[in-house]
Amino acid sequence: MSKSLQAIRGMNDILPEQTPLWRYFEGTVARLLDNYGYKQIRMPIVEFTELFKRSIGEVTDIVEKEMYTFEDRNGDSLTLRPEGTAACVRAVLEHGITGGGQVQKLWYIGPMFRHERPQKGRYRQFHQIGLEVFNLDGPDIDAELIIMTWRLWGELGIRDAVKLELNSLGTSESRGRYREALVEYLSAHHDKLDEDSQRRLKTNPLRVLDTKNADTQAVLVDAPKMADYLDDESRAHFEGLKARLDAVGIPYVLNPKLVRGLDYYSKTVFEWVTDQLGAQGTVCAGGRYDGLVEQMGGKPTPGVGFAMGIERLVLMLETLEQIPQEISRQVDVYLCAFGEEAELAGLALAERVRDELPNLRLQVNAGAGSFKSQFKKADKSGALYALILGDDEMAQQVVGFKPLRGQGEQQSIAWDALAAHLATCVVQG
Repeated sequence: MSKSLQAIRGMNDILPEQTPLWRYFEGTVARLLDNYGYKQIRMPIVEFTELFKRSIGEVTDIVEKEMYTFEDRNGDSLTLRPEGTAACVRAVLEHGITGGGQVQKLWYIGPMFRHERPQKGRYRQFHQIGLEVFNLDGPDIDAELIIMTWRLWGELGIRDAVKLELNSLGTSESRGRYREALVEYLSAHHDKLDEDSQRRLKTNPLRVLDTKNADTQAVLVDAPKMADYLDDESRAHFEGLKARLDAVGIPYVLNPKLVRGLDYYSKTVFEWVTDQLGAQGTVCAGGRYDGLVEQMGGKPTPGVGFAMGIERLVLMLETLEQIPQEISRQVDVYLCAFGEEAELAGLALAERVRDELPNLRLQVNAGAGSFKSQFKKADKSGALYALILGDDEMAQQVVGFKPLRGQGEQQSIAWDALAAHLATCVVQG
């Protein structure tokens, strides 16, 4: 027998019973970003491989081990995007929308791809919402990004389950001085480092700070601290960010080991973390990347942004039981019609109601069926009310109105009065 077809490991279907929660989350974020003045941009999911090598860094884990890269028919090396910032920078450069110092506040949503070991909260195809801001270099915009996420956590009901961690990586010059001091220190303790950290010591030493290995963490206790090597400009920027967060009342923890996994970060880096998801504790992360646009061929352009993982945040909503009751119901009203004449009248009546109540979720029975079978489908749909059209109702030009959840007797409503009645019942019920 041939092997049954199935999804690729780590690339998951999002089934109909799951999508209402996804749509709720995505809609909540989109409304929030609209309110803060951000505009949506949409980029391709495939880019030239060179884009990510130049932006993320060739010695990062993402480029070395995790990218989905292939040659197309023209012999070009292409990659499924592993993150969104590089693609967004490429887009604004290609279309010139940051030229002349134009401020751009952009956001995007979509799938990203990394060949990682799948586990709870970590997948090979995963979805992110990302924000990128160009041509603003002060700590005020860094603070705005964090304040927005703080408001989002409040709207979602998960604020008590997340913690903000902050650090500053300084400029490339100050980070270079720190890197030298860190390498000197770690080299003196080389034998105590885990194998992965020994490799990173030669290629990307700051990533050693990110290790989960307990023995290496013990070595890092006395390692040099980035804060001691910050330049005056970066220190003032960081103090300005903290002052703004203090003014708004957002709690945070300073984490000197927070470096992020991408080479392009400078100055501010931050992560929102949780202890509700096991090993995958980061739900939103980002920072400033003032040198990235120039690194990719543009003029010097300050930039800052973040990305949040949709899978992890949806999982948090489920774990914390913060799912609004109304999103579990996808149908408000279910119309049952018996006989061809009633079916035709029911279609016309349903469209009249939809004209007057465009937000009403009205489902008309399809496939005919007996009284019992149609009511069974009405109940299974989750609808609050059933509408009934049979011979008696047709003769009187009324529709039977039957509550399906809770108290209430069946009553007859004139066709012309149905929309007004539904507006009252569905909105208030």
